[in-house]
Amino acid sequence: MMNCYRCIVLCIYEANPALAIASERRHGNLRLIRADTDTIIAKPLTDLLIVTFGPAAVLPPLLRPISGIDEAYIYGSWAARHANQPGPPPQDVDVLIVGSADEDELYDAARTAERILGREVNITRLSSASWISNTPDPFMASLRGRPLHPLIQEEDRP
Repeated sequence: MMNCYRCIVLCIYEANPALAIASERRHGNLRLIRADTDTIIAKPLTDLLIVTFGPAAVLPPLLRPISGIDEAYIYGSWAARHANQPGPPPQDVDVLIVGSADEDELYDAARTAERILGREVNITRLSSASWISNTPDPFMASLRGRPLHPLIQEEDRP
């Protein structure tokens, strides 16, 4: 999402360089502009962009029509950054699907999301039984111990 932030920063910077939301330097005849992610508006602007153009806005409409999805979450680095955990900007979006949705339909939805978001979308499908079980599985323990951003939950289904 920081790439989207950088695009917005460039537009704002071009309109009014005095806002100090970016820094500029020259290298030969190149003009290099860099978004200042430490400025006071970086986090609110990034949050606004995530809500309106990010994975949390793009994925639900692509997943809702697919039958067999009981729940869907974003996990991994994107969910961690959204939960204000420090780290580098996410390079991809990891999506957990709980249910029995068709793999081909999930693949198609992921490829569509990739075209819209401009980043890789990885979908992992778990059965509902696996999701609610308490078996000691390292992947499940990792999922449960880290942030999950809900996309679809059972109460969201018609």
